[in-house]
Amino acid sequence: MLSRLGAQALKQTPRAVVQAQVKRAISVQSILHGSPEAKQEGDVSIQQHSRVVARGKYVHGIEVHKVKPDAVPDYKKAAEAYYTAIKADPELHVKLTGSWEAVVGEQDVFFHILEYENYGGYDKTTQKIRSSEHINTYNKLIPYLTSRSQQLCQEFAFFPTTPPRTEGGVFELRTYQLHPGTLLQWEHAWRRGIEARRKFVEPVGAWFSQVGRLHQVHHLWQYPDLQTRKETREKAWALDGWSETVTKTAEYSMLMDSIILEPLPFSPLK
Repeated sequence: MLSRLGAQALKQTPRAVVQAQVKRAISVQSILHGSPEAKQEGDVSIQQHSRVVARGKYVHGIEVHKVKPDAVPDYKKAAEAYYTAIKADPELHVKLTGSWEAVVGEQDVFFHILEYENYGGYDKTTQKIRSSEHINTYNKLIPYLTSRSQQLCQEFAFFPTTPPRTEGGVFELRTYQLHPGTLLQWEHAWRRGIEARRKFVEPVGAWFSQVGRLHQVHHLWQYPDLQTRKETREKAWALDGWSETVTKTAEYSMLMDSIILEPLPFSPLK
């Protein structure tokens, strides 16, 4: 009985509606079961977003090390030995952007940002490190750690990373966990807002994640001290368009973090 009713309903349903329902069912099935077509479409979408917002020339690795509190001095020595060695090795396709210690935020945490010549440079660098003396130097870090993580990111096209410099002061790393699918809107809002804020402070760099924790954006700023940071942020509110940028930031974000960093002595950016 039910099958007859179903058949009658199909006969009475316009052909275009039936086709739309079938197409929707196929689409849902593709999402649930991960068909090659669905995967390819998703990959293309991600690639298109990256091409629109990314500088595209480099890949940046953000390495985060959480260190045992009583091992911080020893860790710093081991980190300097490793990162200065790979930075100086001409056979590696990598540059050290900077190394920092968190002083406000979660404590005993260290950040290292490395710049690779795109993904090919990352592949070649990691392969050479694993087959060289560098891996032994790196392994000397391990006993001092409680955890470690890595993320591969690309630069925003309007926010290229600052080359090595020494200006002193403190750095602020701001991290935003975006709602999935809002990266393009984020980039548009910040492209407009950053031009106004540049009147008071130049950004050090900005990246969005591609491997590791996804849908994350990182901004790195440098200030002479925390008082100057406070005054600079207050001045920004008087600029046209800045309040809109802040509003959009809150709209597109699920979580926000602000960490104050101090550069390590061997950091190219300090």
